[in-house]
Amino acid sequence: MQRLPAFYPTGRAALLLALAAPLALLVATIQPAAWIAAPALGGALLLLVLLDALFAGSVSDLRVIAPADAEVGEPLRITVLADLARVGGWARPVAALGCDPRLADGGRLDLPLAPHDGAWSGATETVPTRRGTGMLSRVWLRWQGPLGLAHRAASRPVEQSVRVWPNVTPVRSPALQIFLRDAQFGLVARRIRGEGTEFESLADYEPGMDRRRIDWKSSARHARLFAKEYETERNNQIVFAFDCGQAMCEPIDGLPRIDRAVTAALTTAWVALKAQDRVALFGFAARPQVLTPFVTTTRDFLRLQQAAAALDYHAEEPNFTLALATLSARLKRRSLVVIFSDFTDPTSAELMIENIARLVEKHLVLFVVMADAELAGIVSAPVDTVQQAAMAVTADTLQRQRAVVLQRLRHLGVRVVEAPHDKIGNRLLDAYLAVKRQGSLG
Repeated sequence: MQRLPAFYPTGRAALLLALAAPLALLVATIQPAAWIAAPALGGALLLLVLLDALFAGSVSDLRVIAPADAEVGEPLRITVLADLARVGGWARPVAALGCDPRLADGGRLDLPLAPHDGAWSGATETVPTRRGTGMLSRVWLRWQGPLGLAHRAASRPVEQSVRVWPNVTPVRSPALQIFLRDAQFGLVARRIRGEGTEFESLADYEPGMDRRRIDWKSSARHARLFAKEYETERNNQIVFAFDCGQAMCEPIDGLPRIDRAVTAALTTAWVALKAQDRVALFGFAARPQVLTPFVTTTRDFLRLQQAAAALDYHAEEPNFTLALATLSARLKRRSLVVIFSDFTDPTSAELMIENIARLVEKHLVLFVVMADAELAGIVSAPVDTVQQAAMAVTADTLQRQRAVVLQRLRHLGVRVVEAPHDKIGNRLLDAYLAVKRQGSLG
């Protein structure tokens, strides 16, 4: 036998009871013999609450509809459907959904329901803040009776999981698709000619071409200008290395830095696969976590996305010595290594610089770091108190130390990509294309 939904008084019933108490006291003061009116009034109010709960109706079905997959930082739509019997517009049902904190702050979602196609439904959007599998555990429903004096309540287990994947929205953007279609290494399978390093052929010089590409000997022999065409490098090895330590797990504008980095890396990886390069992912914290085989076609892009989803969040300092030594041992040929990391001071960055210096001896290294908007905001904020002045001086010192570390990396031959989190993907893509044009890996 199904257990009847629970009920309890509403705020309106509590207000009436609060108003009835002084009224009963006044009656007892004026006419002591009429004291029986006070409990009678309370009993009548309680009876109204019971009758209101009885006529409030019942719930026959309560279910939650949510997608099995979502992307971190992107809206996730969740719908609650309820079948309520003998319920009118006075019910005002409200649902509460218990979930994993990675799906919603505090692990709870509240949403009002409205009548729709003979049932009651309500939808809400939440933004997952971390990758992984988030559970929808239980749903609660509350609705009131026709007098508004009693609430009925019911709950059902949900036990539904939502897998939160890395955000690859930029990969699907029309702008990137147009770029890939029109780029020199676009979707058409052909020999790729452009600004590489391997000589391909001669072509008629046209206005707008780089004059340094003019072949003067051939032009003099044929009495017209000829320009050299080069074949763009392909089949290069590119490794995206992610520091999954404490600094990269700190949030920036609501999302961890590591998730911002993963989005930028996967966007560039998609372009690299279109350019017929080979791509792998590497994640590390105190020890190496993920190291994928090299992916060669866009059909296998899902493998990169799954590997990126497995990058966990670690509240520990990264071990650059072990991580970069492991990576260097696995790379048998010169590769482009893109390192996503962050640091707080020159002391913590010293070991990172030392190990990157050894990696630069054999490979081309891109170091990607997101600009610290919080420090910049403290430095540029108006100073009205001594504490604000001390904070501004400290933030300015940290900014200068940060600039010194990045300059040291540049002196080692590392290409540094520094930009705000919302522009880091475009800057990284520009840096990759620059490497392709220069043929630096050949």
